[in-house]
Amino acid sequence: MDKTSLTRRHLMLGSAALGALAAGWPLAAAGALAQGAPAPAAGAPSGSLTYGISMSDLPLTTGQPDKGAGGYQFTGLTLYDPLIAWELDVSDRPGKMVPGLATAWESDPADRRNWTFRLRDGVKFHDGSAFDADAVIWNFDKVLNKEAPHFDQRQAAQVRPRLPGVASYKKLDAMTVQVTTKTADSLFPYQMLWFLISSPAQFEAVGRDWSKFAFQPSGTGPYKIGVLQPRVRLELVANEAYWNPKRAPKLAKLTLACVPEDLARVNALLSGNVDLIELPAPDAVPRLKAAGMRIVGNDTPHVWNYHLSMVEGSPWRDIRLRKAANLAIDRDGVVQLMGGLAAPAVGQVQASSPWFGKPTFQIKTDVAAAKKLVEEAGFSVKNPMKATILIPTGGTGQMLSLPINEFIQQSWAEIGIQVEFKTVELEVAYTGWRQGAADPSQKGISAGNIAYVTSDPFYAILRFYDSRQVAPNGVNWSHWKNAEVDALCDKVKASLDPAEQDKLLARIHEIVVDEAVQVWVVHDTNPHALSKKVKGYTQAQHWFQDLTTLA
Repeated sequence: MDKTSLTRRHLMLGSAALGALAAGWPLAAAGALAQGAPAPAAGAPSGSLTYGISMSDLPLTTGQPDKGAGGYQFTGLTLYDPLIAWELDVSDRPGKMVPGLATAWESDPADRRNWTFRLRDGVKFHDGSAFDADAVIWNFDKVLNKEAPHFDQRQAAQVRPRLPGVASYKKLDAMTVQVTTKTADSLFPYQMLWFLISSPAQFEAVGRDWSKFAFQPSGTGPYKIGVLQPRVRLELVANEAYWNPKRAPKLAKLTLACVPEDLARVNALLSGNVDLIELPAPDAVPRLKAAGMRIVGNDTPHVWNYHLSMVEGSPWRDIRLRKAANLAIDRDGVVQLMGGLAAPAVGQVQASSPWFGKPTFQIKTDVAAAKKLVEEAGFSVKNPMKATILIPTGGTGQMLSLPINEFIQQSWAEIGIQVEFKTVELEVAYTGWRQGAADPSQKGISAGNIAYVTSDPFYAILRFYDSRQVAPNGVNWSHWKNAEVDALCDKVKASLDPAEQDKLLARIHEIVVDEAVQVWVVHDTNPHALSKKVKGYTQAQHWFQDLTTLA
């Protein structure tokens, strides 16, 4: 059995429940297994580091970060915890789902829509109040119940599209909650990775004001807030009473400094103003290495691509143009532009993925074939197809956003596809992405460039290609619909067999690539540059990263 298949066997269970796998559902022993006595702490945290991040502002600190998946490593998984977590302290294999604030979760055999979460006892929020079922229900309400007095639209906008399966939720007892999904969905636990828990007591203490809560946040996470200066820096201090010794911070203080310009981050590292940076400028890598900096990266399930509108009037409804746009791109040239810190994409997921399948349309560079397809569609270099694309200026995961987009723009112009860019900040691009191609705000826009994580079946496949995931339910931005794919999505969610799921997902991916639903460019390696002051850092094979591994 390969490592990916083994990892997938954890998808409904959590690592603590693995021993109950053979017994089938429900998992009677899972809670007891997960609640074993914690190991003693390794020692008091010490020292400090400053991390230069690529964002122009800090992600939301109220519980649900904005700025995409990248925001979770900065103000999400530092200050807060999810019910189900992702294993992030390993680098030589993909992680798996593990217990977080829930020690176990199970689907009711009598009604697979009902999921029971058994909560971890003895956990305290930073303000000293207790974590319990009431806190979980309160947090569901803050992002899903518009009638709740503490409902927060800013947080809801971030996480609601990531929880499309939730139909209802209720408290069963002080340490147990039940979530009912809209349909039976074996992949539902993956959605819960994104749902973070903030303190109801602290919200009351700051006068029921989320803007004040942002400067005095309280979660259950490994770090507490120190100093917050919007658009400048955030100081995080170790939570020495953190419930999980395995994730106890090694540092006494970690400062996140906003340095959005690539070369500015490099210079800040070289000058000693910061100790590590993300996304170093590729052409500066030799200089960084010469100065003794370590360049680290890892296999990352993350794709840099374009979503193409399929709504009435979009030029991309013509499959010939979609295929031409894929064939015109010199992906090796993009990798070279990235200084080797990327890998060519031949689909939504890497060819090594069990979900890749065997598409008949091969994504490669073939300019002659691309020109022929454009001409068959009625266009040419002298009479180009015209399109406007929404792109972000940069940010975590967008690599060299403007240079790559300009590189591709030139490649397309050479075959008769003329594109103009509407350039916006990353969060504006995310908002447009969630609104969907048919939203009035997207008038005149026929494609969008957003890079994102592809680490699990729902996040890589179902949320984009199931026609029931169009806005506001999900991020099928394109409004693409295929009856066979919809049926396959239903089968994936109904199956409890990872091997069968892999087979179904591979068939979906085959159809998606053969239909050239998107333009896929490169996969990320999530590069970082570290000074000699950084003694320890584990970079997981994920877009989530655990900053408690820094030392």
